[in-house]
Amino acid sequence: MKKKPGNFLNLLVVALILTACTQDAIPTVSLNSTAVPPQLALAREKIEHIVIIMQENRSFDHYFGTYPGADGIPMRNGIPTVCTNDPVTGQCIKPFHDSSDINYGGPHGWAAATKDVNGGKMDGFVISVMDGRSGYCSNPNMPGCTSAEQGPDVMGWHDAREIPNYWAYAQNFVLHDRMFEPSASWSLPAHLFMVSGWSATCSNPDDPMSCVDNINNPAAGLASGSRKEDYAWTDLTYLMHKHNVSWGYYLTEGIEPDCANDQMFCDQQPMKLDVPGVMNPLPNFTTVHDNGQLNYIRKTEVFLTDLKNKKLPSVSWIIPENGVSEHPSSSIHAGQAYVTGLINVIMQSSYWDNTVIILAWDDWGGFYDHVPPPKVDMNGYGLRVPALLISPYVKKGLIDHQTLSFDAYLKFIEDIFLEGQRIDPKTNGRPDPRPSVRENNLQLGDLLNDLDFSQSPLPALILPVDPPPGPASIPGT
Repeated sequence: MKKKPGNFLNLLVVALILTACTQDAIPTVSLNSTAVPPQLALAREKIEHIVIIMQENRSFDHYFGTYPGADGIPMRNGIPTVCTNDPVTGQCIKPFHDSSDINYGGPHGWAAATKDVNGGKMDGFVISVMDGRSGYCSNPNMPGCTSAEQGPDVMGWHDAREIPNYWAYAQNFVLHDRMFEPSASWSLPAHLFMVSGWSATCSNPDDPMSCVDNINNPAAGLASGSRKEDYAWTDLTYLMHKHNVSWGYYLTEGIEPDCANDQMFCDQQPMKLDVPGVMNPLPNFTTVHDNGQLNYIRKTEVFLTDLKNKKLPSVSWIIPENGVSEHPSSSIHAGQAYVTGLINVIMQSSYWDNTVIILAWDDWGGFYDHVPPPKVDMNGYGLRVPALLISPYVKKGLIDHQTLSFDAYLKFIEDIFLEGQRIDPKTNGRPDPRPSVRENNLQLGDLLNDLDFSQSPLPALILPVDPPPGPASIPGT
């Protein structure tokens, strides 16, 4: 039975009818387009807004492992040629089509990533699940304690039957099949990399040089007003503030999707605007406090109001609460409906003509993926996650095989809005001891390669929030 997305989705659907945006009233930053590559100069002229929609805990093979033309699950004649060992039954479980709307996944912290990857063999996923269930699953009737004989759902994959809209976005826009989570760890480090290019722990909130690497447990922050565990290193909002580039971090207040410390199951915590948390790290950054920008962290409903009132910032992040996050064990259908509603609202506004929408999932959630992550520095990359680029200017139907990570999102924002300034301790005026400048890594691809400004702009693709199932990707499954 499909779970209903809730009141927020209803608000989105109403907004599809009521939103009638005209010209953008926010002044754009004047950038010098001389002595820059023509593609970048055009991007700076055409793109005025970047919207990042970050969902939760799915691997690439889990959502797009059977998508035609993508680097998906290795198969022969429609049958997977890979499997992972079940330590309970001794069987090797092959990836299988999973029609369930609710999945449970597995552990997804640093230790689990190491176990899943297993030195590049990519065969530790089921063992991780069994280890993660120990203790919690002493009662086999508890949610998520599927019997080993049925096969842990970390080996399951979905296609257009369960996620038709996501597959439709891939067919009509750009799918990234080598988007790696920025760190081999869970949601909090992923969100920290998303906004700052690093995950660390700091001993002094006023000293960026007091920070040290930490992708295991960088601390989710304390209650508002406490600075004991503030994130002192430099983040992207610091550079945007310097360059007068507007931003907004929009989240749905509700239940926080993820658990701390690599737990599969936990008592979930509330998610609020002014309380630092796993999905909401910016209130814990010293720079956001010092620049007086805490009010840039807003409810997702305000995103709709900003669209309607012609106040959309240059850069937006949109973060879900648990019920629409797709984080196990939340409904896939509800998450897809929520995302579709957001994208429909943007497409039906005047912003569609000058906006790039990025849709991604923050970590692999314990689900199977067959591609070993490349090495970039001591922190990652992590495993592959689904990712899509949606805009009138993208190359329709492209499957982008570039090696990418969330660092490519930072690079894209920096190139278009910040004249190419990186979060670089040597050049940004606020040094910290991060191990590398991720945006400058030589193996990192460039989202500009997905754009074609000479083509006729692609039309909006308005999809139903409750779509019928699509076709099977493999007949007979």
